[in-house]
Order: sequence, then structure tokens, then C-alpha cells
Amino acid sequence: MTMVRVSGTNYVRDVNTMAIMPVDNTEKNEYYAKLRVIKSQKEEINKIRSEIDEIKSDVGEIKSLLKQLIGKE
Repeated sequence: MTMVRVSGTNYVRDVNTMAIMPVDNTEKNEYYAKLRVIKSQKEEINKIRSEIDEIKSDVGEIKSLLKQLIGKE
């Protein structure tokens, strides 16, 4: 793996894959920490979406039952 320093930054470029990577491990760790936070946030959003869908379904069922009750009277 051949690395070339990117001028004016703390990054190097892998000439084979053209990937840019930080030289400092601290920056690399911060990057991966940010990725974990983003993944966690996406999981939380998906959980909330499924809960909202479940609530919508429950409300629809309640509405249907109320309509049946009103129709019988």
C-alpha cells in the first residue's frame, strides 16, 4: 500500500484505492465514533418510525370499532 501525503492537511492518500485517510489515529478514532453515533441515530429513527406505524394502526382499529359502535345505535 503506497501512501502519498495530501499537501496542507494531516491526511494521506492510498494511490491504489485513492482513499484519503488521516495520519493521526485520534482523528481516525473520532471519525469512527461519529459513524457509530450516526448509525445509532438511524436505528433510533427507524425504531420511532415503526412505533409511529404501530400507533397509526391502533388508531385505525379504534376508529373502526367506534364506527361499528355508532352504527349499531
